[in-house]
Amino acid sequence: MTLFFQEWSTQLRTYNQNIKLAIWANIASQIGMGMFMVMYNIYIQELGLSHEVNGQVIALTALATAIILVPAGIMSDKLGRKRVMAFGVVFSGIILLLRSIVEMQTLLLITGFSTGIFTAFLQVSSIPWLAENSKPKQRVHLFSLHSAIMTAANVIGSLLGGTLTDFFSLFTTDIISIRITLIIGSVFYLAAFFPIMKMVEKRKQTPKQKERIPFREFYQANKSGFKIIGLFAVAQLLIGFGSGLVIPYLNLYFADRFAASNSVIGLIISLGQAATAVAMFIGPFVVKKVGEVRAVVYLQLASLPFLLLTAYTENLLLASLGFLFRQALMNAGNPIQASLMMSKVDDSVKGLANSINQMVFQLGWAFMGPVSTSIVMMYGAYWGYAHVFTITAGLYLVGSLYFFFVFRKLKSTEE
Repeated sequence: MTLFFQEWSTQLRTYNQNIKLAIWANIASQIGMGMFMVMYNIYIQELGLSHEVNGQVIALTALATAIILVPAGIMSDKLGRKRVMAFGVVFSGIILLLRSIVEMQTLLLITGFSTGIFTAFLQVSSIPWLAENSKPKQRVHLFSLHSAIMTAANVIGSLLGGTLTDFFSLFTTDIISIRITLIIGSVFYLAAFFPIMKMVEKRKQTPKQKERIPFREFYQANKSGFKIIGLFAVAQLLIGFGSGLVIPYLNLYFADRFAASNSVIGLIISLGQAATAVAMFIGPFVVKKVGEVRAVVYLQLASLPFLLLTAYTENLLLASLGFLFRQALMNAGNPIQASLMMSKVDDSVKGLANSINQMVFQLGWAFMGPVSTSIVMMYGAYWGYAHVFTITAGLYLVGSLYFFFVFRKLKSTEE
């Protein structure tokens, strides 16, 4: 245990100011988004709208993100990470404030789509920014730490979202209490703008210089990188399809199957995020034992029994435990994957690589969101969720096996 803390404290001291500011920006944005997302599905229900509308909002948000991610990644590579992140945070925060007060179904769909557009600009630039401000040997630890801190911030947001809503409901109606919580979450998100503006970006190459390179030459120079990007994209697409069936609706799952209160739902989701944060600290040690590719695959496969437990149990405690372990194990491999991918592509395409990877994941959410809500509406709170969780387990299994067989001969980040 002493060695564990010593290793992480040594790593922390090696990170520069740009990395620390990026972490602070992500803490603010994730607290805000955690507060917002834990209550927004329930807000739509409180407006008297159906599960189907929830599915449409989530699908449109994910579709918008998928559409804009590649252009956002190219803009990030061309214009600079700092400028793109600042733009994304300001406009995302404004849209979240609008989502907190609008009630018309059409406006809910439009603002949901707009959220997907603008949040992509922060999302697509964060990992390349960390990669460009770190050394290859730092990245597995850095990405794990970054993901863990983001997850912990999301925990705080989820807890605040549920408890503040229940607190405000003592003094006002349920819908007003949710609305106040959503507005507070939006303000937290906007606060990420201040650390971003303190970042110092040193561009290696100006946009004009980059534009002089013909695309064919650029492609030839980065051919192996584009191949890696494509292979990673297929893996992410499979996982994204599975994730899109389940993850956006976990709060509704606990509400529908177990009639859990807002505070209990917020607590369960927060604990799941906390377990993920802890698991991400363990990730680098798994990498040391078995390598990056096997670490990702073993962690993902270990999550499947817990996913199936959540699918079929009628006990809230067992469902919560299954959710906690699935969440932690499945997500613990994400920073390892990100580190591996960033080490295999040139700086000039890091934004593009990250955006494509996230784009295909969002496509999974966009396409499977309406499918998930339709299955639940058709089969009810028990068998509906049982079916979608089981399909997700199958997709995760295929995605994990694909990742292993395609990347098992890939050299590690440090190599």
